[in-house]
Amino acid sequence: MKEEKIIIPANGYLMLFLFLILMIGGIALLIRTENAIFAFAIVAAILIAPGFVMVQPNNSRVLLLFGKYVGTVKKNGFYWVIPFYTKTKISLRASNFDSERLKVNDKLGNPVMISTILVWRVENTYKAAFDVDNFQNFVRVQTDAAVRKLASMYPYDNFADEGLTEDITLRSSVNEVSEALEKELEERLAIAGIEVLEARIGYLAYAQEIANAMLKRQQATAIVAARHKIVQGAVSMVEMALDELSKKDIIHLDEERKAAMVSNLMVILCSDKDATPVVNAGTLNH
Repeated sequence: MKEEKIIIPANGYLMLFLFLILMIGGIALLIRTENAIFAFAIVAAILIAPGFVMVQPNNSRVLLLFGKYVGTVKKNGFYWVIPFYTKTKISLRASNFDSERLKVNDKLGNPVMISTILVWRVENTYKAAFDVDNFQNFVRVQTDAAVRKLASMYPYDNFADEGLTEDITLRSSVNEVSEALEKELEERLAIAGIEVLEARIGYLAYAQEIANAMLKRQQATAIVAARHKIVQGAVSMVEMALDELSKKDIIHLDEERKAAMVSNLMVILCSDKDATPVVNAGTLNH
């Protein structure tokens, strides 16, 4: 047998009633009659006792008879099985696993620190008990391997300034990365009969040795983008000022004075600091 077999053993309460009758009745009759034959009732009760098994909700018992798989009890209750059965307890409850922070290289070769949060439970008790040595350790090792593979498939972030744009990145594509991680873990953990309920990135950051450099790069990119917006706005404002002066015929400027005015306006509008005005008491001709 290589598949899980669900069984329902005998009712434990009936066997408990029989156990009490044999034990109490055997002791009472042995004392009253002093007949050794009633000792067999006591021995029978002692043999019955190891067969009692209690299965709590979301738990199971895997039964073996001299190394042969008999079946799995998943229904909670009080049961009795053959005393020679080996009864292995396997929890069916959802378990939460938070992996260690691993240092791996992303698709672009940048070292990053990454960890994952995995929610899983045992679906097939036969595979969990017999197809792997230790299914809990198997989950931990395979999760680390899946995270390493996932990190190498995607870049940490897009670098538009270098022409590197990806549809999926570790930082921004949370849903897509989680789906890819779940699929990878499902394939790896299927051999152990493990069902993946949820998998997602728990921690993600650049490694310490490049974190400062990447932070400066992000700041520089943000500054360049902001300056680009400022210059665009300043050019529009200067163009509007010249058009308005020309339409309303307020003042006539030659090309040299237009250039000076444009230069002054651009300095004022693009400067990080407030401009200090200088009042010109002269005329346009002197």
